[in-house]
Amino acid sequence: MNIILLGASGQLGSEWQSVINEEYSEAGDIILLPYTSSQLDITNHEAVRNEVREQQPDVVVNCAAFTDVDGAEDQRNKAYHVNVEAVANLAELGAELDYKLIHYSTDYVFPGRIEDKKTFPDGYPENHAADPINYYGQTKWEGEEAIRQASQKHLIIRVSWLCGQFGNNFVKTMLRLERERDRLQVVNDQFGSPTFAGDVVKNSLQLIRDDQKGTFHLTSRGLITWYDFAKEICEQNGVNVNIEPVKSDAFPTKAKRPSFSKLSTKKLESVSGTILINWRDGLETLLTQIQNR
Repeated sequence: MNIILLGASGQLGSEWQSVINEEYSEAGDIILLPYTSSQLDITNHEAVRNEVREQQPDVVVNCAAFTDVDGAEDQRNKAYHVNVEAVANLAELGAELDYKLIHYSTDYVFPGRIEDKKTFPDGYPENHAADPINYYGQTKWEGEEAIRQASQKHLIIRVSWLCGQFGNNFVKTMLRLERERDRLQVVNDQFGSPTFAGDVVKNSLQLIRDDQKGTFHLTSRGLITWYDFAKEICEQNGVNVNIEPVKSDAFPTKAKRPSFSKLSTKKLESVSGTILINWRDGLETLLTQIQNR
């Protein structure tokens, strides 16, 4: 299976390379062709078309995205070019050249209302109506729709609170702040569950092997706040820091954040071979990976 990986130097793209190199290289049934954004800019439609035509992949995995949530409010054209137009081009090429497109989306496509916590105790299902509360979420939703309109041969995988051993994320930020400060404030009124990059790659591969199509949610088991997450990071890391729970308005942001963004994983759980872990177990594995790097 020949796989083109776009956005290879990002948090998720780097994880794809790590998992393939460490766990699948000996099998020899996967040939991964990674491209960083500087090597192949997905907004350069002609360059993408030429490269894909030459390589003739079975699968294209798109990890490239404009992910600066606050920045998207000001850089709307750039966010739209990357998250919508470039994605539509990949989907149209997929229909033309007959490859499967794997694309990652976000919990931010949903409204994130706190009252939805009671309505959907297991999280938003895949078919719940989209209603993004910020422009980043809007572009990710429009990118999803562009894929659905262009090609049936796709997997759209929504994740939330993504963190991994590569790149920047909440876990790494907390590990740094724990070393620098004796006291931290973390919001305690936003509910969700972290998604660990290694699990994303492994479950994505299982969905590909099982020839699944459509939209899936992928995250860890449990429902927590960022405050809960920060406390557990400190505890597992053996650091004694005073963490104070605060409301979201203590940290004003340009883009509105969802109060509730848990994703239901019942659909994913029905697929044989997929593995969903508790968020504490996922954190323990991630901290070990970070410490060993």
